[in-house]
Amino acid sequence: MSIKDLLTADMKQAMRDRESGKLALGVIRMARSNIRNIEIDDKKDLSDDEVMAVLMKEVKMRQDSIEEFKKAGRVELVEQNEKEIAVLQKYLPQQLSDEELKALVQEAVTECGATSQKDMGKVMPLVIGKTKGRADGKRINMLVREILK
Repeated sequence: MSIKDLLTADMKQAMRDRESGKLALGVIRMARSNIRNIEIDDKKDLSDDEVMAVLMKEVKMRQDSIEEFKKAGRVELVEQNEKEIAVLQKYLPQQLSDEELKALVQEAVTECGATSQKDMGKVMPLVIGKTKGRADGKRINMLVREILK
């Protein structure tokens, strides 16, 4: 079952759940709307990888919002965005642990023979290709910088 089909099925279930499914319904509708808009713009159906990229962008947007809401002291909006992220995470692959990610970064560093931070351009594409959405680019960047010190 594709991610889009799963989103549709979960949206229908959230509609049936009425009160308890309101948050999930709103988040899923927003995600499906963004996916559909991209499909219309590109004039093609999105693959599961492309749908995952859209969902990851949604999560990233909410994480950025959380940071801003924390600065402004808006606790209720922080909580709501965290709940929305939890809904979206169900459709994304499980994130790599720090140890797993560190091992992948170390492997990529030795593979391309990187020795300094000037070689980050060689390491980053290798790691991003291996993780395929299972790690945030910011986390990857921080680990690569740490290892190449």
